[in-house]
Amino acid sequence: MGRKQVCLLLGATGVGKTLLLKRLQNILYALDSPPSTLPTVGTNLTDLTMKKKKVTVREIGGCMGPIWPSYFQDCFSVIFMVDSANTVQISSSCIQLLSVLSAEPLSNAAVLILFNKRDMPCLMSLTEIKSLFRMDDIIASAPQPVTTLEVSARSGQGLQEVLSWLESSLDESDDTVCG
Repeated sequence: MGRKQVCLLLGATGVGKTLLLKRLQNILYALDSPPSTLPTVGTNLTDLTMKKKKVTVREIGGCMGPIWPSYFQDCFSVIFMVDSANTVQISSSCIQLLSVLSAEPLSNAAVLILFNKRDMPCLMSLTEIKSLFRMDDIIASAPQPVTTLEVSARSGQGLQEVLSWLESSLDESDDTVCG
């Protein structure tokens, strides 16, 4: 495989990005249960190997939102996480998501929006959250393919689907170059 396949993992502070990566590693490499996590300051690089294809997931701390665009070059996909148990954060997450989707370097990147923490008591149903996000409008107007999934990084719900999405976006990226 020639160039490095980079997937950005973005989302506000505390949405579960680090735990998601550790749980995905557990699934792929049959590791013990993940250690506790701390908010990421800066970036973390995690390599995941699926069917002999390697993807580097670059997790960027939520507090680094203002400089996310400097990482948009040379990626083939973006995973954007939303804490669906934190209704206060939803409007700012929506604004962040819109800026990610409208960024020119990401116009060809596959995008996965994860509604995390579905195992937590949520004040709103996923339908209500998607409505608040205007998800149908966002998907319809986004230049790139957008997929949404409901997950729980803590319980593991939906994580196999995340790996399947990553794998299929890797296959598609062999034909296109992001950036």
